[in-house]
Amino acid sequence: MKYGILGKTGLEVSVVGLGGIPVQRTDKEGAAEIVRACMERGINFLDTARAYSVSEEFFGEVLKPYRDQWVIATKSMSRDYESMKADIEISLQNLQTDYIDLYQIHNIKTEEEFALCFGENGAYQALLEAKQEGKIRHIGATAHSIEAFARLIREYENEIETVMFPYNIVENQGEQLMAECGEKNIGFIAMKPIAGGNIDNTVLALKYILNNPDCSIVIPGMGNAEEVEQNTCEEVYQPLSEADKIECEKIAKELGNEFCRRCGYCEPCPKGINIPQNILLANYKKKYGLSDWAKVRYDAMEGKAEECIKCGVCETRCPYDLPIRSMLETVVKEMV
Repeated sequence: MKYGILGKTGLEVSVVGLGGIPVQRTDKEGAAEIVRACMERGINFLDTARAYSVSEEFFGEVLKPYRDQWVIATKSMSRDYESMKADIEISLQNLQTDYIDLYQIHNIKTEEEFALCFGENGAYQALLEAKQEGKIRHIGATAHSIEAFARLIREYENEIETVMFPYNIVENQGEQLMAECGEKNIGFIAMKPIAGGNIDNTVLALKYILNNPDCSIVIPGMGNAEEVEQNTCEEVYQPLSEADKIECEKIAKELGNEFCRRCGYCEPCPKGINIPQNILLANYKKKYGLSDWAKVRYDAMEGKAEECIKCGVCETRCPYDLPIRSMLETVVKEMV
């Protein structure tokens, strides 16, 4: 395993971390197996979230005896002070720890969310207060749109210490902003390394990411010991060969025809459909085996795929010329 410093947090982290979503497929014994495999391979960073159902609880119990050996990161969708303050306490309880190394504002998107989060009674104030009390040590944020990514590191570089954003063979639109993170010493955490399960060659996918010096750490989701071993094999740390580069180009070209990058340019939908989220949840069900988790979130969501009237406005806006209407039909087949 190789290690590096996570930006201005000063935390020394393994360059491959443990993504906490897939643990929902297993149980506490399964979580223990994952953690044992991670420790054997030198992984010392866990990324989980309040939204990942049992993830905090499972890992909290398993990691308790090894707390000082791990850097634990979690995140919350809360936007206001009181909600974030409550979520921090729940995370501390779930993770069975007195402190959380990195707490992140999860998936910030709109102007209204930025104003609320970083306003007088916003989530950031709760995080700052918790940091002053020693309950959390560092503050970060996550985003899916390039606009939110840019805003975080240009307008809030003094508030956040890390940023998490999708980065993989297909989704490399953030590379310029990643370089800015490096210049500003903001730790960059690469999520969605295998494009939501769409890239079959996991080793090459991780190798591609780790060859970018502006990436501090990549966090593939791992649901068993075999996946841990695969994601930490010696090959992932090697330079990209010419053959690797050709294969990456091939993968990007193949996935480019029907792969949603969640850029949001297709919106707003006349029927209020959250197009990227619909496609994402269907993908979690199909590729990650998280059927129940994805279905619960789909059912609770406003603006579902079955409400599509096939007007095609979204397709005229998509910079990647995706067949969005057809993709939403696939979502309906998966989720309804």
